[in-house]
Amino acid sequence: MNAAIKKILRNPVGLFSIIIISIYTIVAVYGECVYRYNKIKDQTPSYQETNLDNIYHSPSYKPGDNFLGTDGLGRSVFPRIIQGTRIAFHVGIITSLIAIPIGVLLGCLGGYYGGKMDAIIVWLYSSVSAMPGLLFILAISMVVGKGLLGIYVGIGFTTWVGVCRYIRAEVIKHKNRQYVKAARALGYSDTRILFRHILPNISHIIIIVFSIRFPAAIATEVFISFIGIGVENEPSWGVMIANARTRLWEGIWWEMTFVTIAIFLIILAFNLLGDLLRDIFDPRLN
Repeated sequence: MNAAIKKILRNPVGLFSIIIISIYTIVAVYGECVYRYNKIKDQTPSYQETNLDNIYHSPSYKPGDNFLGTDGLGRSVFPRIIQGTRIAFHVGIITSLIAIPIGVLLGCLGGYYGGKMDAIIVWLYSSVSAMPGLLFILAISMVVGKGLLGIYVGIGFTTWVGVCRYIRAEVIKHKNRQYVKAARALGYSDTRILFRHILPNISHIIIIVFSIRFPAAIATEVFISFIGIGVENEPSWGVMIANARTRLWEGIWWEMTFVTIAIFLIILAFNLLGDLLRDIFDPRLN
């Protein structure tokens, strides 16, 4: 793993990705602190305060002015983008914590035991993948309720299929290798062989899958919030784009532009990092 980190940092693309992701992480942590502080104080945060005398002010770099302009309610765009970053990281992390364990567990069981166990798991993920993904997410969100909880559950319980397929394929490759046969000869249990021997050897797949799933979850949340089913009463990037698009034709470009740039950079950084991790860990490319 240390060698992989050194390769990433020595690669210009990898270094760029790490810097961008680090900046976004710091911004998300700062946004979380601001959100929690206002929550504890039970006060309206500054990014939610309206000022109808200050609507649609263009970006200004003078001290005391709004750095990225204001929206249709006079709210500063810059702190709202910061809060959108916080929400994006919530969605990426929490949905991954739901989807990846499900996919890893089912993939390990199906790949290792085979037979009826594998047939049931293949039928299950084939059934889930056969459903239109976005409609499935929307249906779950509507049942659970609008807001972040619905997004977490909807995305988390519909995006484990890809993880399951990757892990199942890797476990099938590893279960007949010499180190697994040696573990069986020593009398180790299936549970120990699977989770203490095979799983550590395929952990790089989980890292790669996370780097791919994270931006995909963000993009899904943005779209769901854009159509009005996702986040409510929070400055999600999707909500900001939905609000900004109605005034874009009037020349009020800044909110849409800066939110789009924020989304583009974080998705680009994770995709570049995912490609680099695949190149590093894939033995066929080495």
